[in-house]
Amino acid sequence: MKRKFLEELGLTKEQVDGIMTENGNDIEAAKADVSQVKTELEQTKAQLQEANTTIDGFKDYDQVKRQVEEYKSKYEQSKTEYEEKIADMQFNQILETEITAAGGRNAKAVKAMLDVEALKKSKDQSADIKAAIEACQKDNDYLFGATEPINNPVLPTNGPALSVTKEQFKAMGYKDRLEIKQKDPEKYNELKG
Repeated sequence: MKRKFLEELGLTKEQVDGIMTENGNDIEAAKADVSQVKTELEQTKAQLQEANTTIDGFKDYDQVKRQVEEYKSKYEQSKTEYEEKIADMQFNQILETEITAAGGRNAKAVKAMLDVEALKKSKDQSADIKAAIEACQKDNDYLFGATEPINNPVLPTNGPALSVTKEQFKAMGYKDRLEIKQKDPEKYNELKG
């Protein structure tokens, strides 16, 4: 609103000044409101930009999620393989220990006569392995050492130990070596040397 317009309406100078002052106050209030709205608009624009940046970051989320799933799958697979290898090692250790305890001459030959896969799947492996080895021993006694002393001589029971070779001496246990040492110390030193 212009002063000239108010003067043409026939208002006095005091009235025009009062209206102009009030109009100026209204204009200043409107400017303050506009300034506040501009500030809020700028803040909203900044928030929108930040939200768009965040959303753009989530575009990689699916790729990251797929990678996590791949790594998880690889971990589970390697864990399963590792557990299977450990179970196989433990099974083989139990099997070979039982074959040795039964007097098996050749562990590979005895294993060939057993149903190893069925024994691996067994719930009570130790007992089932013993039973399988005993059955194999009955059917294939040639795979196992004889338990009779006459079929498995180590050294003579009477007289000097002259018939023992160095190879037999190396295969002897502590008690048998001690017996040779007590009966014939010279032969013991010769075999030991």
